[in-house]
Amino acid sequence: MFSLKPHFFGLSVKQRTNIYPSQPCDLTQGLVYARQRLCDYVCDLLLEESNVQPVSTPVTVCGDIHGQFYDLCELFRTGGQVPDTNYIFMGDFVDRGYYSLETFTYLLALKAKWPDRITLLRGNHESRQITQVYGFYDECQTKYGNANAWRYCTKVFDMLTVAALIDEQILCVHGGLSPDIKTLDQIRTIERNQEIPHKGAFCDLVWSDPEDVDTWAISPRGAGWLFGAKVTNEFVHINNLKLICRAHQLVHEGYKFMFDEKLVTVWSAPNYCYRCGNIASIMVFKDVNTREPKLFRAVPDSERVIPPRTTTPYFL
Repeated sequence: MFSLKPHFFGLSVKQRTNIYPSQPCDLTQGLVYARQRLCDYVCDLLLEESNVQPVSTPVTVCGDIHGQFYDLCELFRTGGQVPDTNYIFMGDFVDRGYYSLETFTYLLALKAKWPDRITLLRGNHESRQITQVYGFYDECQTKYGNANAWRYCTKVFDMLTVAALIDEQILCVHGGLSPDIKTLDQIRTIERNQEIPHKGAFCDLVWSDPEDVDTWAISPRGAGWLFGAKVTNEFVHINNLKLICRAHQLVHEGYKFMFDEKLVTVWSAPNYCYRCGNIASIMVFKDVNTREPKLFRAVPDSERVIPPRTTTPYFL
């Protein structure tokens, strides 16, 4: 069994976000080594998971986190701690927030200790190219003076599963649907151990968005597609699903149902980028027919450590 030392679960929130000295030292190097071992261990666990990982209810589904570590801790206070609560996180753990490294490390530590109680999906930000633009790469460079921590984490990115299937009836995926994907079996055949391509089925699953369009439309994001109610209803019918659960888009109310409640967007980063003022949510599924959104707000500034740079330049 993997052991993270110093024991990460015994640290307070403040300690978890303040264990990185400004200058390299033995502690810093020890943390780098521990993180490398953690990443390697979790990669081995993820190798055993399917592209469409089966998960049983009860389970709590979470949307984007984006490096907002204090708000991740508030999420666990709202939904319950692992392993008492079973979780699916639908990607976008890093970028834009101040503490992407701590956020992803904590989730990996939970995965290492309780692999059957937390499922981590890949989002469009779990990408080398995207993280070099929106903050995670720069954060690792600032905290360690090199990109080694970033490299270890990006290896894990490549192993993250693409989707989860709750009780064979609720599909969880970061972005949305693809014109190249008609069945769940087609998702199962994707080669996921790679950087996210610029186009194609894998790209679409992490980049696409639901919209009020007839079928498919060009996405303004420059990747993925916009897809409408007809496409969603056909996919749900063909695959005997009750619901598609996804993240990827800011929802000011925390969650949003669309297409006759065949699709829901869940957003779990409150006051996104420390400026949007939105509420966040998690979606609790007691069974496939019983769901309950739980809402939570951002941790007050007085209860968090804010780095010297008080604004994030990575908002999009």
